[in-house]
Amino acid sequence: MLEAGAAKAARLPAGHPPVLAIVVDTEEEFDWGKPFSRDNTGTTAIAAQPLAHEKVFDRLGIVPTYVIDWPVATTPAACATLKALMDARRCEIGTHLHPWVSPPHVEEVNTFNSYTGNLPAGLEFDKLERLTDAIERNFGHRPRVFKAGRYGLGPHTGAALARLGYLVDTSVVPHTSFKADGGPDFSDRDNGPYWFGPAAAPMLELPVTTAFCGWLHSQGRWLYPALSTSLGRALRLGGIAARTHALERIRLTPEGCSLADLTRLAAALARRGNQVFTLTYHSPSLVPGHTPYVRTGANLQEFLRTLLGFCEYFRDELGGVFMSSTLIREKMIGQQGWAYTDTRS
Repeated sequence: MLEAGAAKAARLPAGHPPVLAIVVDTEEEFDWGKPFSRDNTGTTAIAAQPLAHEKVFDRLGIVPTYVIDWPVATTPAACATLKALMDARRCEIGTHLHPWVSPPHVEEVNTFNSYTGNLPAGLEFDKLERLTDAIERNFGHRPRVFKAGRYGLGPHTGAALARLGYLVDTSVVPHTSFKADGGPDFSDRDNGPYWFGPAAAPMLELPVTTAFCGWLHSQGRWLYPALSTSLGRALRLGGIAARTHALERIRLTPEGCSLADLTRLAAALARRGNQVFTLTYHSPSLVPGHTPYVRTGANLQEFLRTLLGFCEYFRDELGGVFMSSTLIREKMIGQQGWAYTDTRS
């Protein structure tokens, strides 16, 4: 696990406007309701990614980070689409590790092993190294941003990232536990970025913006888990708390969240002094039928309206600016007085 600590908190310069980064989980298409399979390697939805640039990103000067997994990184058509965006400086390319479709294929495919951090340290490193090398080979660029598939960080992930030269991780989901499914527990994490890894080349954690909202938000760490017990679910206490705006946990994503949800979250965090926001979604949502969030053409149009509406709100109402993941790190590292800067391609 990538350990947090108040002494390693990362901050933007004083008085800096709030910053929004967009990280896209760029991956193969698969049925989310079925077991994981090595056979799911289709990447046809990658061709639709320029749509988000046409409708949102290019209009507002946003440079998203596409964190890509093995099927995307090794499929020529997918690479061509994303490399054209990268070469035009319209995006960054990072790494997204889905272990079940990433070689070497030696582990059993199951839910537990779908969290990369649950694999033996050597196997986790081998998968990450092969994927990193494939991205460098096919994009002419060494990836510096990482996001674990299924947010599956483990005890050896930080060392593997440092060994391979990564500079930014975007895997932590604050106030969220995946323990019931065999994954990591981020219940004690908040939205503040922090430094981890070796002092000579410190890595930056940019958490997926997730927070409690409502008049009981300060009690969220203990109250939300209580509402989520089997009894709480049976009594629908979580739904009641959300509908009355007493307590709700919102993640900054247009998948399953309305524009009202996202603006409510951002406004609450801005009032609490939050500097950095990270919005995320899955690349297959740009084509109807691939994710639970976008089933129809109408769903897709609403998805894009929500994405655009939030970005405009962030700029116009919160006075925010947009930065890529690596640019945020560059801004923050100067605050530490460190001489290190990354000059590698």
